[in-house]
Amino acid sequence: MKKALITGIGGQDGTYLAAHLLSLGYRVVGTSRSAGARQFEGLESLGIRHAVSIHSVNLLDFDATLRVVFREQPDEIYNLAAQSSVMASHARPAETFESIAVVTTNLLEAIRTLAVPIRLFSAGSAEMFDATGGMPANEDTTVRPQNPYGLAKATSFWQTAQYRDTYSVAACAGILFNHESPLRPEHFVTQKIVTAACRIAAGEQDHLHLGDISVQRDWGWAPDYVVAMHKMLQLDQPEDFIIATGKTCSLEDFVREVFAALSLDWKLYVRHDHGLVRPAGNRCSRADPTRIERRLGWKAVATMADVARRMVSAKLAGSSLGAMQRAA
Repeated sequence: MKKALITGIGGQDGTYLAAHLLSLGYRVVGTSRSAGARQFEGLESLGIRHAVSIHSVNLLDFDATLRVVFREQPDEIYNLAAQSSVMASHARPAETFESIAVVTTNLLEAIRTLAVPIRLFSAGSAEMFDATGGMPANEDTTVRPQNPYGLAKATSFWQTAQYRDTYSVAACAGILFNHESPLRPEHFVTQKIVTAACRIAAGEQDHLHLGDISVQRDWGWAPDYVVAMHKMLQLDQPEDFIIATGKTCSLEDFVREVFAALSLDWKLYVRHDHGLVRPAGNRCSRADPTRIERRLGWKAVATMADVARRMVSAKLAGSSLGAMQRAA
């Protein structure tokens, strides 16, 4: 029986990855900055909280990181812990950098120090790329981040490659484009839209205020993406891959699908708020997932429209578990 250690197990990706690995027969151990019950509502909603053990660990502390890796001796580590909001990274750049780059370094160094055959997946991000002139980004696209979050992810990406090349650590990075689910917190724009639309449909809210809805992103379904993470660590020689759908849509498209799922015309309810416009960045994010499709046979199943409908369904049901069951 393989054992996996998931950092940030209480987050969206950590929760769905834990469920996927358990279904494959893994023993799953997680780390979190705090082991308080509120951190793991996603695990509870999927009915798997009892099936995983969780350590409260400060991964910014190298000695603490080394101890938990030595104690657990996992076959695989999935590094998903981070301050994950691009907008928040502008307000807290140092915290964002530490939570991503320093944590990645500590995990890589722990594996190197222990000299044990542990395989590491590290979560990269589409925010590592600048605007690509309308061309889809692939694994060879120049890394040129335009915000503190992207800068931290780019640093983590190159750290992973350096330890793989210099110390032969079996490590790789998945360059994750936007992926959503009912487990997204409401400070993410997708969940903000879903929550507001459901409240409007229930007569509990009049309007939804948004910034620039012309921005374009490649949106996928988080439970699809954790499958790709696992597949990446099964290669004999780990490689970095783009994880995306290959289809780009505007935020307006997402808004339209969410309101349509509630039989509402979004134009009657959405108001533009200039104060919500992000600082300058990549307005159009495109991805080319050809390499992962060819090398691993992985392909995103859900479309952006599927994601929007599933998030609405889950919000109406008041349960992310309900959305998972209906999506199966």
